Amino acid sequence: MEIPDGWASMLVSAVRNAVLYQEQRLTSQTLRNREDYEKHLMHLSQFFEFVKGEYAKLDQAGRIPLDDLL
Repeated sequence: MEIPDGWASMLVSAVRNAVLYQEQRLTSQTLRNREDYEKHLMHLSQFFEFVKGEYAKLDQAGRIPLDDLL
């Protein structure tokens, strides 16, 4: 899969937001199937680390620094 460099920062940001949302969701006292959500968050977190690593490999010129995205 190829993602245009211009969209790569959006991907990092979107996955980060998804991780934060799922973390917040786990604080709910009324959450059903908590184990399913925990497993989903684990996989999402692993994907986020992968996406950050791939983003770091992109050409530095013209891209938003990773620290600024996080």
